Amino acid sequence: MEYGLALLSGVLLALSFPKFGHPAFAWIALAPLLIALAGWRRVPNAGARALNGADELGLMSAEGQGVTSQRAFTLGLITGIVYFVGTTYWTGEVLQQFGGVPMALALLAMLLLALYLALFPALTALMVAYLVRGTGRRALFLAPAVWVATEYLRGYLLGGFPWVPLGNSQVTVLPVAQLASVFGVYGLSALVAFVSASLAYAALSAGRARLVGFGAAALVVAAVAVWGVLRMSDGSLTREGTPLRVGLIQGNIAQADKWNPQQARRIFTTYIAMTRDAVRRGAEFVIWPESSTPFMFEEDDVGETAVRDLARELRVPILFGSDQVDRSGEVIRLYNAAFLITPEGETGGVYRKIHLVPFGEYIPFKNLLYFVSPLVERLADFAPGTSMVMLPVGSHQVNTAICYEVVYPSLIREAVLGGSQLLTTITNDGWYGYSSAPYQHFELASMRAIEQGRYLVRAANTGITGIVDPYGQVVQRSAIFEQVGLVGDARVLTGRTVYAAIGDVVAYASIVLTAVALVGVRRVRGSMRSRLAAAPAPRL
Repeated sequence: MEYGLALLSGVLLALSFPKFGHPAFAWIALAPLLIALAGWRRVPNAGARALNGADELGLMSAEGQGVTSQRAFTLGLITGIVYFVGTTYWTGEVLQQFGGVPMALALLAMLLLALYLALFPALTALMVAYLVRGTGRRALFLAPAVWVATEYLRGYLLGGFPWVPLGNSQVTVLPVAQLASVFGVYGLSALVAFVSASLAYAALSAGRARLVGFGAAALVVAAVAVWGVLRMSDGSLTREGTPLRVGLIQGNIAQADKWNPQQARRIFTTYIAMTRDAVRRGAEFVIWPESSTPFMFEEDDVGETAVRDLARELRVPILFGSDQVDRSGEVIRLYNAAFLITPEGETGGVYRKIHLVPFGEYIPFKNLLYFVSPLVERLADFAPGTSMVMLPVGSHQVNTAICYEVVYPSLIREAVLGGSQLLTTITNDGWYGYSSAPYQHFELASMRAIEQGRYLVRAANTGITGIVDPYGQVVQRSAIFEQVGLVGDARVLTGRTVYAAIGDVVAYASIVLTAVALVGVRRVRGSMRSRLAAAPAPRL
């Protein structure tokens, strides 16, 4: 039964995210796992307990004091594997289709990734079970802190992979999602996990304690939702600042054509024509996707001149992605970069991508991952950038995030603290086909708009391209695999949210609280053992 509960939690977690899921599943997703970790069992004399007021509803009791460490780790691992296979299954397809890796090995690589990511829920389960064994089912209310602590570490250890954090499941539930403007996505993760913990506590309790569990969940969610509705109804962030009409170019270039020399002219003229059309419709700032030029911008004189002439002719800044070669040092380095060309045709700034995609832009642990040798041989490692760069758009400063790195909350916060007044992100999601990845990616990016109280504008090669306002409302949005130029209104803003000021305080507090709780339980248990050892043996 416990393994079935762990499996159920994994399924519910996976179904909390697009494109197959719904955010409602997230609120109950962790409850089955937590019930399993508490070591519950049915009590045969529930009727008698009810007469004594111990179990008014005669359902469940948690007389057990949690499961063993080994079983807890296994339960968490099961939950995690199902969770991450269900949300990152598309990585295998990418490796097979574009990396030249045989399907069996691509599937193995995907499972290894899911297994690694599952270690974090497994660690959560291990610690929660330890706390339950030490203090009883009340320790379930520490589960949100433990979950957030490990989720935060997942985003940073070994470069991090902060894909589909629990809180991001609520980005489309806008009244609740406003909490991210104060506590970030990890604050939302704590809220969602708290509801599951409260429901698990209620299911394991009786009488008044059960009502406390259900009541706590309902009260907290209602309070957050009401506050969120009031924040959105104010709407001041959609009236403040300076309006800026942006043109977002979705060229819809097939992945197989992007570096085909025979397609280069068609690709480039497509972007030029779509840019002219966007400016005719009023665009004051035009954005092309990641790696949009079919040449390296600084390595192709003809192409470079054409882009600069286009910016001068149209009198608009153009932001686009193109690889950059740096020969200034002893080692030649290749960067995934974004260039901002001013209306005068000059280079206003160059941003080099900081967080690279594992197995896409570099191979981690090459010596160990010899079995993906076709991909290793075909892939030229990119070098990571070292700093956020502000890009001038008129008198304003904007930033950009390239592809996957928009999922890092701290990077976007760094940009806002550095003066960014508009969030931009450019990406090429053509790799992911019709899988869940483009939809997940768009929602992960949308969370940054709420956290920072900024408009976010996104140009994607094959979609999803769009504009998101500071409350997370999608102003415009394209479909995937359509050629379209979106032109819409954003605003450049200078105010800062609470989250921009305090950062991931919830995550730090969760780490501290988890550590204190673990140490406290260890000391209590150690003290009890000492007293038992010192007690005189009973006389016979």
